[in-house]
Amino acid sequence: MATSESTPTPAPKNQRREIVAWCMYDWANSAYSTIYITVLVGYLQRAVLEGDAGLTVWGWGIGVTTLCCAILSPILGAIADVHANKRTWLAVTTMLGAGASALMFFGTPDRPWWFVAMFLIANLNYELVQSFYNAFLPEISDDERMSQVSGWGFGTGYVGGGLMLVVAIVVLQFGERLGLPTENGFLPRLCLLVMGLWWAVFSLPMLLIVRDRAQPRDSSKSLLRTAAAGLQDVKRTLLDIGRYRMLAVFLVGFLIYNDGVMTVISQASVYAQTKFDMDEAQLVPLFLMIQFVALPGAVFLGWAATKIGQKNALHICLGVWVLVLLSGFVIETVNQFWAMAAVTALVMGGTQSISRTIMGLMTPEAKTGEFFGFFNLSGKAFSMLGPIMFTEILKRTESAQWAILSLLVFFAVGWAIIAPLNIAKGQQQAGKAGRSG
Repeated sequence: MATSESTPTPAPKNQRREIVAWCMYDWANSAYSTIYITVLVGYLQRAVLEGDAGLTVWGWGIGVTTLCCAILSPILGAIADVHANKRTWLAVTTMLGAGASALMFFGTPDRPWWFVAMFLIANLNYELVQSFYNAFLPEISDDERMSQVSGWGFGTGYVGGGLMLVVAIVVLQFGERLGLPTENGFLPRLCLLVMGLWWAVFSLPMLLIVRDRAQPRDSSKSLLRTAAAGLQDVKRTLLDIGRYRMLAVFLVGFLIYNDGVMTVISQASVYAQTKFDMDEAQLVPLFLMIQFVALPGAVFLGWAATKIGQKNALHICLGVWVLVLLSGFVIETVNQFWAMAAVTALVMGGTQSISRTIMGLMTPEAKTGEFFGFFNLSGKAFSMLGPIMFTEILKRTESAQWAILSLLVFFAVGWAIIAPLNIAKGQQQAGKAGRSG
C-alpha cells in the first residue's frame, strides 16, 4: 500500500456524484449494522452457542474488536494521510469485513469456532471502515453543507439497512415455503451471506468514484516505515492536542456518550430477548420499523442543526437518549417497547450525524485521515466498556432493566463534558473561519 492514489489537482467540493457515492456507502455497510443486531445475534445465541456462552461471546466480542479498532484507527489514519490513500484502506477493510460476513454462512452449529472467528473479523473491519469513510466527509462537502450531507448519509443508510431487513424477513418467514432448506440454521446463515454480498456490491460506487484530494507527503516509504511514522504522528498529535482545545473537549465527551449510544444499539436485541423473549422473526420487523423511522429523523436533525446550531441539536438528542433509558427501566409490554424503539430511532442517526459534523467542522483540512482516526479512537476507546458492563450486569442481576439503566452514566458524563463546547472557537483553532455553532 505504498502507492499514492491522489489526484494532481483537487476537485471542487459539493459534487453531486461524489456525495451520492459517499451516501451509497452508508447504504452498503448498514446491511451489516442491521443484520448483526437481529439475525446474527439471534443465531449466535440460539443455535451456535446457547445460554451464557453466546451472551458472553456477543458482549465481549464486540468489546474486544472495538478496542482493537480504537488502537488501530489513528495509526492507520495517519498512514492514510501520509500516502493520501484513504480509499485504498477503505477498500481493503470493506472487502475483509464483507468477505467475513459472507463466510459466516459456513458457520453451522457444529462449527462454532468458524462462526465466531468470522464474526470477530467482520466486526473489527466494520468498525475500521468508519474512520476512512467519515474522513471523506470534509473533503467532499464544505462547512455550510456538511450537516446536510452527513444527515443524507445516515438517511441513505437507514433505507439500505431497511431493505436488507426486508430481504431477511422474506428469507426467515417464507424461506421454507419457497423450498429452501431449514436444517443447521440455513435460513439465518443465508441472510448473513446476502448481507456480506450486499455490503461488497453497494460499496463499489464509493470505491470507484470518490478519491483522496490531499497530496501524499512521502509516497516512497514502505508500509512498515510508514506505520512507524504513523505512530510518531499519533504521538505528536496527542502531545500537540492543546492547539485544538475545543476538539479535544469534544472528543473526550464523544468518547463517553457514544459508548452509551453504541451499547444501546448493539444490546437492544439482547434486552428484547431477555425482557420479552422475542426471537429473530419478531426482532426483524421491529428493527425494520427503526430503520424507516430513523430516516426522517436523521435528515430532519441534519437540517435542524444548520438552523439552531450543531451543539443545540446535540443537546436535544442527548436529552432524548436519557428519557429512552429511563423508559427502558419501567416499560412492561412489547407495545411499550415498540414505542420506546420508535423514539430512539428519531435521534439514533441524528446523534451520530451531528457528532460527525462537529468533528468535521473542527478538523484541520490537511489531517482528515489522522484526525478522523482519532475520532474513531474516541468513539471506540471506551466502547468496549458499555457492552461488557451491560452483559455482566445482566448476567449477575438477570434483569434487563438494571442493565439498560446502567448506561445512563455514559450519557450524563459525556453530556457534562461537551457542555462548554464552542464550535466556532474550535474552527478557529483548526485554521478555519468560525461560522457554525
